[in-house]
Amino acid sequence: MKRLYSSALTLCTFLSISAQEVVWQKDIKSSTQDFLSQMTTTIDQQYLITGSSIPSRTSGTTPSTGSGTALSRASGISSLSKAGSTLPFGSAQGKLAQGPQNNGYDFHLVKLNQQGEEVWEKYFSGQNHDFLSATVNTQEGGFLLAGTTFSGKGLDKKEDSKGGSDIWLIRINEFGDELWQKTIGGASDEEARAVIQTTDMGFFVAGNVAFGSLPFDSAQGTEQGSLREPQGTSGTQGTRGYGSKDVLVVRLDKNGKELSQLVLGGKGLDEVEKMIPTKDGGALLGVYSRSNAVEGSGMPDSGSKAISQKPKASGNYGEGDYWIIKLSKDGKMEWEKNFGGTGDDHLRTLALTSTGYLIGGESRSERSGNKAVGIEEGTDLWLISLDERGEEIWQKSYNFKNRDVLMGMSVISTPNPSRGGESTHLTKGILLGGYTQAEGRIESDDETFWMLYLDQNGNEQWRKHVKGESKKKEERLSDIKLNRDGSIVLAGTSAEELGKENWKIVKLGDKQIDQLIEKQDIKIYPNPVSEYAYVEINMDDGSGMLGDGKTEAEITVYDMGGRQLQSVKTKNKVTKINTQALIQGAYLVSVKTNDNKTASAKLIKK
Repeated sequence: MKRLYSSALTLCTFLSISAQEVVWQKDIKSSTQDFLSQMTTTIDQQYLITGSSIPSRTSGTTPSTGSGTALSRASGISSLSKAGSTLPFGSAQGKLAQGPQNNGYDFHLVKLNQQGEEVWEKYFSGQNHDFLSATVNTQEGGFLLAGTTFSGKGLDKKEDSKGGSDIWLIRINEFGDELWQKTIGGASDEEARAVIQTTDMGFFVAGNVAFGSLPFDSAQGTEQGSLREPQGTSGTQGTRGYGSKDVLVVRLDKNGKELSQLVLGGKGLDEVEKMIPTKDGGALLGVYSRSNAVEGSGMPDSGSKAISQKPKASGNYGEGDYWIIKLSKDGKMEWEKNFGGTGDDHLRTLALTSTGYLIGGESRSERSGNKAVGIEEGTDLWLISLDERGEEIWQKSYNFKNRDVLMGMSVISTPNPSRGGESTHLTKGILLGGYTQAEGRIESDDETFWMLYLDQNGNEQWRKHVKGESKKKEERLSDIKLNRDGSIVLAGTSAEELGKENWKIVKLGDKQIDQLIEKQDIKIYPNPVSEYAYVEINMDDGSGMLGDGKTEAEITVYDMGGRQLQSVKTKNKVTKINTQALIQGAYLVSVKTNDNKTASAKLIKK
């Protein structure tokens, strides 16, 4: 991997507002064309950058396997025209001849610390193209990687191909070492698009499946890790899918054992774009839908069977709509909603708010269907606020000129003590990130990262473009994250010409955002906890802050009777503590700094 530079940025703003502090910038290059799918803020407040790359290989040698690889969402196998098309889903064009080494894309991961310095880099390789689409933190500090593979068994991949493209899951620890992996698929083409961890420590994996026959044994369920044709059929008989592409949701336990599968779809094309966990332990799916309702399909929810099939009940308003699906914690559909006008409306992202959910994407529709706002030019951003039952609260549109593409969304919340003494959180602001593609006349800020900040009701507060000192011609944002300290990290690709993209990561400090962030001397997460908790210390002992390499603090855990259970000294801002030996109940975590400043917080063990 080659570092190109680490330097300051210049910021071009639309409004006269306070300047931002550029903390650092990193450009990362590993191959001719690198795709960036996601940036994950780790539990210890570091950053995992994931995408797909073709590692440099010299003298015909093969890089050591098991060292780590990741795919980019921008290089996803389907719908890639949105961010630069590469390999079409299910197309033989994306496949390479198998050989003693891989000449295709690998899963590629780079972990950075808070200062933007590399902690480790990993590749995971099959013998064909492998694309990493999504990553999620696990509660013990590791990650689950979910991607799409065209590879059979070989190199880092330990299972045979199930047929066509498959879903490839790899669980790793905080150092990038593999814990387990799993291949999910059937004779048809499957792809992974999103993954979340559930409250029971298991996972939901969402993706797409394209098939002529539904590859399930509806009488006997599934084999572990496979989707099967109904017994006694030739593959063209038996239960069929709903459209050209359907939604597939797989529920797994923490060890990767499949618990259930759900197929959703209408009479057309449906593609998962985003999935987020909900407060009740379920999931919210955001789907770009180009399909109508299935009427009289004869495919009811299979209920208690391992395979569940649910047809789309809501019709489309136009060419493409937002299709929102709420799942229960056991993977059953609770409700669905469809939003759109008569044009093409493409959902991109979702977020939780204090009142329900926020859904966003871009729209080419004028006022029509259930779209209450028009468009100004090209495509506009279209946001809809929903309550927890999916009913609309408000909707707004925003324009940057040309084709505006929304790639990320973060919600800022503040504590709101309730009458019962428990604290809930109120949404105070919404931070959006994306880029604008040129369509027709080229504007000065096309192909540049942008940020848009809104209040809780969707009213615009400010917008900014983020550029580098040596900004390249094509710069497209892939993800944006708001950190607990008020800083913002943007991750995307940068190139002089399309097809030669490398990764660009920028960390900004924003005084306006920082003022809205809840400040606490000590934070514990996750809380309640099952196995491991992270203690974040934000106390200034007068001579410095933890994380500067000099300041030290002592963390002590007590039971509610005052008995000391464990103690550890640390110089880190975030420290991992083992809670596996604690029984269910409440505990007190106390922190004491060099100059005897103290703070404490309650820890709940599940």
